Amino acid sequence: MSSRFVIGIDLGTTNCAVAYVDTGAGPDAKVTAFPIRQVVAPGAVDERPLLPSFLYLPGEGEQPAGALKLPWDAHRDYCVGEFARAFGSQVPTRLVSSAKSWLCHPGVDRKAPILPHRAADSSARKISPVDASTRYLTHLAEAWNFVMAHNTPTNRLEVQDIVLTVPASFDAAARELTVEAARAAGFENLTLLEEPQAAFYAWLDRVGEQWRQQVSVGELVLVADVGGGTTDFTLIEVSDDNGNLALTRLAVGDHLLLGGDNMDLTLAYFVAQALAAKGTKLDATQMLQLTYACRNAKEELFSDPQRSSAAVTVLGKGRSLVGGSIKHELSRADVEKVLIEGFFPECARDAEPARGRAGGLTELGLPYVSDAAITRHLAAFLSRQAESLASRESANSGRKGSNGIPSAVLFNGGVFKGEVLRRRLLSILGSWAKGAKTQPTRELSGADFDLAVARGAAYYGQVRRGKGIRIRGGTARAYYIGVETNMPAVPGFAPPLKAICVAPFGMEEGTETDVPSYEIGVRVGTEAEFRFLGSTVRREDTAGTVVEDWQGQMDELSPVRTTLEAKGSATAGSVVPVHLQSKVTTVGQLELWLQSRDGKNRWKLEFNAREGK
Repeated sequence: MSSRFVIGIDLGTTNCAVAYVDTGAGPDAKVTAFPIRQVVAPGAVDERPLLPSFLYLPGEGEQPAGALKLPWDAHRDYCVGEFARAFGSQVPTRLVSSAKSWLCHPGVDRKAPILPHRAADSSARKISPVDASTRYLTHLAEAWNFVMAHNTPTNRLEVQDIVLTVPASFDAAARELTVEAARAAGFENLTLLEEPQAAFYAWLDRVGEQWRQQVSVGELVLVADVGGGTTDFTLIEVSDDNGNLALTRLAVGDHLLLGGDNMDLTLAYFVAQALAAKGTKLDATQMLQLTYACRNAKEELFSDPQRSSAAVTVLGKGRSLVGGSIKHELSRADVEKVLIEGFFPECARDAEPARGRAGGLTELGLPYVSDAAITRHLAAFLSRQAESLASRESANSGRKGSNGIPSAVLFNGGVFKGEVLRRRLLSILGSWAKGAKTQPTRELSGADFDLAVARGAAYYGQVRRGKGIRIRGGTARAYYIGVETNMPAVPGFAPPLKAICVAPFGMEEGTETDVPSYEIGVRVGTEAEFRFLGSTVRREDTAGTVVEDWQGQMDELSPVRTTLEAKGSATAGSVVPVHLQSKVTTVGQLELWLQSRDGKNRWKLEFNAREGK
């Protein structure tokens, strides 16, 4: 039986949001944003449209009794949301941020208590990226239940149909961990949806049937999603399906840790240099305060085109009162110049991101990109996809000759609230289109930069019930398992690794397939490492395709280290002949099964990513 509410949740790097459809309101029920109650000051709770993805873990005796209490929990000893972000910026060693970025970082144990990352004191409170994500989702459920299910248990969020969004570039391990966090929060009926697709669904919902007048058969639509912590690119094709317009997600980009946070820090350094020139030097704590102040100033300027400047204020040494504050007026002209030149520079259509020189020693942390130029990352994404798009174009007589340049762009993410940044990216896409002798890229109007992902997720929940336009897509990449070549030992050389396709690009949720390749052997009864690979460009491979020369076309994903039980007559360390079966669950997770030759035994490989590389 379907639940009354269909709920969309954007579990964002810097902000979370909730939207819903109340199917009990009738067939014309609309997608509605849900305001989220949260602590906004010590002892004060209020509603906000967004829940900042920040978690503050106060030290013992730091906060007076009741300062962090919520209407549903008077004794809470941590805080998420607005107050956590504001107060935690002054005490970064107790502030958990970017949990979502850590969730997809294969170089760490994402179930270990490693956050806050800056907390050097071994006695400091810490939690894992999975636990932090669970706490955000739990808060969203509690806020919903307090308002919507106070006297109606069947309206509790946990039992509704929930669509939870993830970056399109999340691999199978990161998706698995996201699901694990949601299950820990009590979510029962869960579906995953890629964020750029959610943004496009929100646009479809907003413009209604007019979308058919804004795009046409054969066009490519770029969804450019630049949020607080990440940049995500997706290409969607408009095609003909028996006389009707249809949408298919064709390509997704890499997971880039690059976004509004980088811009805020850049503005902070710009202001710090201006202050230093006047003889005022800031320490590390003041720089964090300045970064937060620059974010506020940037948002004020972007939200009010009439403002020419915004003030930034930092406490003086010793956190003195107002008289000791350090102030600077940040002009609109400076903000636009810093952000355009640093993040949206002009570049050629075949440009590549700059590769920073790798130092011998570096701090352990998130794998941030070394080049802040979003335009160069976009050029590289479109170039990588151009060859496979050209082959698809030749097979699709309806596709217009685009040379890989999108016909239209849908902007998403808080960064693009700045109209000047949207105009800049459109200008650069236009210059690329001119060089490719095709029509300039146009903007699809009607975007909701803050709430689009949550609203689109709720819309998609209705699509799953048969209402609305569906984007066809399936898996965002092709998945492969690595098989070592059987060959005599050669000193100093590892056996070459062949890649067997176990899930082709676009494999739909809720489907499964046998992998028709030659029989392989699996080692049982002892710990072994299983290597997985993914590709966003090899779209023509089918299940069972064997690729020997895969370098440059695939990325190696998190390995799975596990011990498969020695069943039947098999002994520890023996090799059992198996063939492979794969399944993409309705949640969007990839499962790989190993079936013995006699059909009596099966083993499941799970993308649990319990160990870092």
